[in-house]
Amino acid sequence: MDYIGTLFSRTDNGKVSQRFMGGASKKRCNFSADKTVHIIMHACFDNALSNGVKFLMDHELLDIGVNNGKCEGVVLRNIQTGDITPVLCKSLVIASGGYTRIFYNRTSVPYISTGDGVAAALRAGLGFEDPEMIQFHPTGVANGGTLITEAARGEGGYLINNKGERFMKNYHKKMELAPRDVVARAIETEIREGRGYGEGLGAYVLIDVRHLGKDKILKALPKIRHTALLFENIDLVEQPVPIRPTAHYSMGGIEVDKFDDMSTKILGIYVGGEASCISIHGANRLGGNSLTDAVITGKLAGIGAANYAKTAEFGNGEITAKLAQKWQIKFKKVTNGGGKANEIYDLREELGRQNWDNMGIFRTQKQLDALAVALDDIEERYNKLYVPNPNLVMNTAFTDYYELGNLILLSKCACLAARNRLESRGAHTREDYPKRDDVNFLKHSIVTLKDDKLELSYKDVIVTKFSLDGRKPQ
Repeated sequence: MDYIGTLFSRTDNGKVSQRFMGGASKKRCNFSADKTVHIIMHACFDNALSNGVKFLMDHELLDIGVNNGKCEGVVLRNIQTGDITPVLCKSLVIASGGYTRIFYNRTSVPYISTGDGVAAALRAGLGFEDPEMIQFHPTGVANGGTLITEAARGEGGYLINNKGERFMKNYHKKMELAPRDVVARAIETEIREGRGYGEGLGAYVLIDVRHLGKDKILKALPKIRHTALLFENIDLVEQPVPIRPTAHYSMGGIEVDKFDDMSTKILGIYVGGEASCISIHGANRLGGNSLTDAVITGKLAGIGAANYAKTAEFGNGEITAKLAQKWQIKFKKVTNGGGKANEIYDLREELGRQNWDNMGIFRTQKQLDALAVALDDIEERYNKLYVPNPNLVMNTAFTDYYELGNLILLSKCACLAARNRLESRGAHTREDYPKRDDVNFLKHSIVTLKDDKLELSYKDVIVTKFSLDGRKPQ
């Protein structure tokens, strides 16, 4: 990454600087101030452009064509023109990110992080592994969930309740630098027990970095300062910032068959980053590891797909063409102009609220059973929706409609797996089953879609170098 021009923060002697992240006992995370994601993304994008990689802008993936266990192509929609077309390919890399927009009302991820690649892979016949394992980052701004990154705690920020206490001392020896699931549960506990500020979904505690001093904040935390100013109108140089946990990262994703090239059980389909599940994060990712994951698995998937394409042949495109025709018919059917403008968005907001209330940081069988019923009802109403915009050109309402369908499907997968995992493990916290159960649940959940019905199965976790004997959850 350094070679292609990634601008990492440096020490005084010119070496790449490192900082603490949650759960770590040493400074091991390379960074670029508090905007490492932004810097790495631009370095990779610039490198791709300089090497002649072509990008199809304003296109969205609708489905994946598979013929006799082999990837045949994809169905794409050109948002600018409205054209829905089959595109043949010898190999395909799915790197479309996670699905935490299922928590629509409170998540740190972009509006478009709706798990479209995962949903398309599920419809194509691939397994959705560990969908219930969703990480809640401890520090999202109280107003909506946009991230106050872990850099704030890594640099020494304090978490404060309404009594003025650094309450993390009551939960973990590493205090604010405990693993994310520990800190998120602690914050929610403080709020539930009346030591937070505000009420309902808007309740919060505070993160305070004022003791770091203005110079250090401006140098190490400029993006976080901008975020606090933008969303809370607070300058963290002068005031603490209201925060609350926010849905942040999916440990679950598309099941990977071979880790050395990120291939799947369908020939020609490869996957990388948050869209994949190779379980290097287990049930609870540590801070800083997702970028490493994306860089490494993305490279492996790219090399694997390129090597496969060198000897593979194009399919005849029959299946992909039929899928494209199916989507063309669906577009004409639902974009008849008969829908109400707010229906899609009201339903999306209800989906997010149901997921947050019943499948959030703390879960119980009663909540998850209620969610399953609610999701069936939401799906039924979704199937009766119409898009109020009949136009082909820049019909973003259809995009919202299509994404909502994916969010409902992925929510049902996560709920199914969470209902049946009768234990607490990592980010999956069951108040009615508070202990980890390695006898019955040292397994990966695998959800598949067959004949329009979801099926749940399991595969054993492979334990090699490190035994779980005597290990305790942090």
